Order: sequence, then structure tokens, then C-alpha cells
Amino acid sequence: MSTKPKEPQFSKLRSALWPIMGSEMKKFLPMGLMMFFILFNYTILRDTKDMLVVGAAGAEAVSFLKGIGVMSASILFVVLYAKLSNVLSTERLFYTILTPFLLFFGAFAFVIYPNRDLIHPNPEVVEACKQAMPALRFIFALWGSWSFSVFYIMSELWGTVVIALLFWTFANEITRTNEAKRFYGLFPLLGNVALMFSGPLITYFCTIEHASGVDAGAAVGVSLDYMMSTVVIAGLAVMAIYWWMNRNVLTDPLYYDAAEASKKVKKDKPKMTVMESFKYILSQPYLGYIALLLVGYGMAINLVEVTWKGQLKLMCTHDGVYSGNEYGAFMGKFSFFTGLATIGLILMFKGVVRRFGWLTGAIFTPIALGVTGVLFYAFILFKDDLSWMTVTLGATPVVLAVMFGAVQNILSKGTKYALFDPTKEMAYIPLDQEMKVKGKAAVDVIGGRLGKAGGGWIQMFLLTMSTTATQITIAPYTCGIMVLVIFAWIFAAGRLNGLYQAKLHEKEKEAKKA
Repeated sequence: MSTKPKEPQFSKLRSALWPIMGSEMKKFLPMGLMMFFILFNYTILRDTKDMLVVGAAGAEAVSFLKGIGVMSASILFVVLYAKLSNVLSTERLFYTILTPFLLFFGAFAFVIYPNRDLIHPNPEVVEACKQAMPALRFIFALWGSWSFSVFYIMSELWGTVVIALLFWTFANEITRTNEAKRFYGLFPLLGNVALMFSGPLITYFCTIEHASGVDAGAAVGVSLDYMMSTVVIAGLAVMAIYWWMNRNVLTDPLYYDAAEASKKVKKDKPKMTVMESFKYILSQPYLGYIALLLVGYGMAINLVEVTWKGQLKLMCTHDGVYSGNEYGAFMGKFSFFTGLATIGLILMFKGVVRRFGWLTGAIFTPIALGVTGVLFYAFILFKDDLSWMTVTLGATPVVLAVMFGAVQNILSKGTKYALFDPTKEMAYIPLDQEMKVKGKAAVDVIGGRLGKAGGGWIQMFLLTMSTTATQITIAPYTCGIMVLVIFAWIFAAGRLNGLYQAKLHEKEKEAKKA
């Protein structure tokens, strides 16, 4: 017999700030800590992967890694995960997936990076290959620092696999509907609190005073030792919390209803291939528009972000020598302010959809991304005509470009968490159960992957069209494409709003008849 609690009642203030009962803390707190440590690690890994790859191969190479490496690795992982899930229990699957990540990140800092000169190809050979086949120069640059490329891919997979798959699969399995309404809204807040802890820690590790005479590469190695040790410890904490919950929370009928869980298993997302997902979305225009929202965000943010990272590398290069630690220290500060701004925006925009409607909430993110993105590109493209600004502010054009890009990225990510994600999830509510289950599975496969890889493919194509193309020379094209993508995104949101309101009206009619 189920012992699940009744829907709790809170005051308006308590409901907005902390809608968790004291008796629920045994369940909510460890789940919140898992989310905290997972996103804590993701911030460190995200900033470190850019520090390594942008420094070694250039910002342009990031597009090739996203479009080819990360996409291919994601598909391979889906196949592997499907096979492992058929032979392992849920708990063993969690440990089996998480352990290789922690082993790799630990080995990278203490074994692979110190021996990078031994395992990487000879720089002269790499340069000769670039000269012989300039169209593939960025591919060869990634090959020349292949261990950094693998680190980049593994770090990207941490976000996809550990956050989106392991954590949310676990959360959806053990959380009741009345709990999810209150728990899930707090998880993004905890995630951004993690950014406020991990950001300063990255900056600290990248600015530790190293012994005089130590070269830049060795200094980065020391910082990596600290950062990856922290990642491994936080990862072990995630595993320990998961182990504890399986033995102390999931065995208590007050927190976990086994009968209800068995019903949920039947409703889990079906395993759909990419082609099956395409076909299902094409047969349902409503889902197609949701997928376009995801694709629009992924492509637009990628087109701006890569150009910005190229400017950041220039800012961290002095007399022709790139400082990885300076890059990492800046990214640590950037992560801190991203977390701080996101929490502020989430609290600020909590009532936007309720007061102004779904469409206002849905189009705020593309408008914010578009306006700030165009301003960033305008400064990049017309910086020679804006010399008065650099003189007035007392900063170089590169530094100002980095600052403009940082503000653009912070606002884009903040509005995504505050408005884009909630409105996207709300769009599933009026759908019938089959479309909710199959539709979300299909949209996650297509929208999530295509959005992240699409911007990379576009930049890959532009960069291979000329042997002298760089992120700056293709900026006019990427800016134009970004604007077109955002217009398509807003159009999709408008069309989806019409269908969404019609679905809600149908639900109201059915409720009145009942």
C-alpha cells in the first residue's frame, strides 16, 4: 500500500523560495547534492576543455570537434548504453557509466598531459600536413593534440550523459508527480549555485603561484592536477550519494513507492533511432516546432560562442605565447558571473509567463540572444570604426570584444534557464500521454544533437571554403546565419503558441464536460 504524502500547502513566499517539507529533506537533499556535484564538475570540465583545445588548435577547430567528434561519440554512446542497459541492473549501470569518466579525467592530469610530447605527433609533421592539405588544416591541428581532443569529447559527454541521462533518469524514476512540481524547479538553482563555487575555484587553481622558471605548459599541468583531482573527488561523492540513496531512501515506502515505480518503467522513453525520431517529428507538426526551438538555441549560441572564444585566446596571448592558465582563470570568473546572473534572472522572470503569456516567455531568449549577438558581431566587424570607444574606455579592441561576448553569453544562458527551458517543458503538458512520451524522446534525439552540431557544421563548411579562412573572416556570414536562425526560431515559437493555446482550450472543454 502506498504511503505517499498528500500535496503540501505553503505560503506564497515559502512556495516561491523553498517548497520542500522537512520530512522530504532525506530525499530532496541528496538529490540536490548529486545535481550540485555533477554541475560543479561540468563547469570545471567545460572551462578546461576550451582552455586546452582553443590554445592548441585554435577556436576554429572547436567547430570540427563539435560537428564530427562529439556527434560521433554521442551516437556511439547511445548504442553502448542501449546494450549495457539490457544486461546490467539500474544501479550497476550507473556505476559502470560513471567510472570510466573519473578514471579518464584522473589519468589525463597525472599521466597523459605530463607525457603529451611523447604521445602527440611531431609538430613538424603536423605542420607539413597542414601545408599539404590546407582545407583540412584544422583536422590536422586536432590530430596534433589528439589527447586534448579526447578530453574535449569526454567533457562534452559528461554534460550529455551524466546530467541529461544518468541524473534525470534516476530523478524521473524515484520522484512522484507532486514532488517533481516542487523539486525540479530548485534543481536549476542548485546547478547555478555550483557554478558560483566552481568558477572561483578554477580561477584560484589557474592563478596559484608556480615556481619561478616553470614554463607555461608545466604551470597548466599543475593547475590540471588540482582541477582533475577535484573532479574525481566530486564524482566519487556523486557515486557515494547514489549508493546511500539506494539503501536508505529507496527502501523506505515513505519516499519511494515500488508499485508506482513499476508503472513508471512502462512509461519510460522508448529507445528511438535517429531516423525513427525524424519520422515521428515530421508526422507531428507540434513536435516539429518544439524541435526547432531546441535546434535554434543550439545553433545560434554556438555561432556566437566560437567566435568569442577566438577573441579570448587572442587576449590571453602575449608576445606570441598563449597562457592557458590566464584563459582558465578568466573562464572561472565567467562561470561565477554566469551562475550569479542566472539565479537573478530565474528569480526576476518567475512570473513572466503567468502575467504575459507563454509566447512572451518563449521569444524572450531568442530576442535577447539576437540583440546581444548582433552587438557582439558589430563590434568585431566594425572595431576600426569604434576606436573612439576603445580610447574612452581605456581598453584594447580585443579586450572589449571579449567583454561584450562574455555579457552576451551570460545573458543568453541566463534567459535559457529562466524562460526557454520552462516554456519548452510547458509545451508538452497539453499533449496526450503517447505524444508526451514518444514526442519528448524524439525531440531530445533530434533537437538536442542537431542543435549542438548544426552550428559546428555551418562553420566547418565556411572554414573549408578558403585556405585562409578564420573565425574572423567568416564572421559576416556566421552573423547573418545567426540572424536567420533566430528569425526561424521566433517563427516556430509563434506557430507553436497557436497550437499550444488550441490544445489548452481543448483540455478545458474536456474538463468542463467531465
